[in-house]
Amino acid sequence: MEHVISMEEFHSRKVERKEAGESSRDNDQPVIVAGDTHTLTITIQERGSTSSKEEKFKKLKQAQAKVQLGTTPKIREVLMLRGHKHYRKYCEPRVVSLGPIHHGKSAYQLTEEYKLMLADKFIEKTGRTGEELYGIIEYNIKQLRGYYDEKVTQKYSDEDLAWMLFVDGCATLQFIDLVAHEKVKDFKIKNDQVAFVAQDLFLLENQLPYQLLNYLMENTQNSEGGNSLKMSIQSFINTHSMLDEDTKPPSDENAIHLLDLLRKRLLGTTGKEEHSTEEEKSGEKLPSTVNTVPNKKDEKSEKSVPNKNGKKDSKDWHSFRNVQELREVGIHLKPKKSSHLGEIDFKRVWNFYPGILSMPQITVDDSTGPKFFNLIAYEMCPDFENDFGITSYISFLDSLIDDPKDVIDLRNADILRNLLGSDEEVALVFNEIGTDLVPNPDIYRNVRVQIQQYYKMQSMTWISQVLHTHFSSPWTVIAFLAAFFVLGLSVVQTVYSILAYYKE
Repeated sequence: MEHVISMEEFHSRKVERKEAGESSRDNDQPVIVAGDTHTLTITIQERGSTSSKEEKFKKLKQAQAKVQLGTTPKIREVLMLRGHKHYRKYCEPRVVSLGPIHHGKSAYQLTEEYKLMLADKFIEKTGRTGEELYGIIEYNIKQLRGYYDEKVTQKYSDEDLAWMLFVDGCATLQFIDLVAHEKVKDFKIKNDQVAFVAQDLFLLENQLPYQLLNYLMENTQNSEGGNSLKMSIQSFINTHSMLDEDTKPPSDENAIHLLDLLRKRLLGTTGKEEHSTEEEKSGEKLPSTVNTVPNKKDEKSEKSVPNKNGKKDSKDWHSFRNVQELREVGIHLKPKKSSHLGEIDFKRVWNFYPGILSMPQITVDDSTGPKFFNLIAYEMCPDFENDFGITSYISFLDSLIDDPKDVIDLRNADILRNLLGSDEEVALVFNEIGTDLVPNPDIYRNVRVQIQQYYKMQSMTWISQVLHTHFSSPWTVIAFLAAFFVLGLSVVQTVYSILAYYKE
């Protein structure tokens, strides 16, 4: 806003301000001299008027465009779980940084030389020169920059970002290829370093665009080399999937990054979300919304899931708390020969007793917590439209695990393989990553409802107690049969005595 005032008026205002105790440093605005010596043109930016009305409405339109959901989420910093008390433990790299988010931090400088060495070996193997491969990345840097959230790349020039992605992409492919062919020792990389680097490759903030890896794989001197590298990636994903390895891995078509490929492997999805509930398969229309209330550990008992209107649906209510309580009513655990996490079901033997909860086998080790935590963070990305399949699985598993006794039962049932060393550690991991989750209420709804219907039948508790008391071991079974045999003999003897009495 522009005002034209006289020189005398300007000085008069300054005197008045000083007398009032105001600081001229805070209130005087830049002065632009124009016209004769008696008149000043002063541009004054009034407080609170930082932009015009048109600019404010323009921001509304820009915000709408930025928040649009899509199927190609950008690589970004963890947002929704950043306040989690275990954020740094599960989200920050341990030994190596990849991409722009953690680039240049002093904690990862020791591995920079290793990355250069691995990148150099990769270039040799491709049959191309380094300049040729770098030129491809440099030519496509605008597109590759678009795979990242703008905030994490804005401080890097195109040249700096291209070189960073070139080195990191080459080093990543070489490392994965060495692990897949068990040749890591040839490069004098110790086993503990291999484990930590592999874990860092599945961190959300450490992801590289899969398109970057594609550019490097597709431009080897022969097609066999590129196909071999893709097979190495699939083998690497399979090995770190925590599930049965004897399964065909998902296609890398439309893959966003390695973490995205791992998620597809665990859920059995391809380029788009293919997970469906039993109700959806039967044709019943289900709401597409997800739970709007976090699933906290202290709310396990008597909880229900909000429906699409935000109200709690009584048919989703369940009161069972953990594996121990399921066992008390005669629900048995059974491992399911499945390659996907989502395949959980419940049924009754002879449609009565006992109940069987079948779940896929899963291996738990030091990498399980970080992998699942980052997969959950990935599903929570604001620009990623998905069905919250991993979040829902962890929420369901967490609802079964309260303490080490539950882990023992899952382990004895061959559902959970514990490589952490103690059952307390396993329970702690799932309690940590299972806090404040927002699962999809449609997934496992049918399983939860069936378990609850079985659980609330008092007769099941009585039957289970009788069986547990009298048939918990071979000796109790023998004792019961012996007592039953003696009772039978007594009845027979009594019958014969009565018959003999009447016969006389």
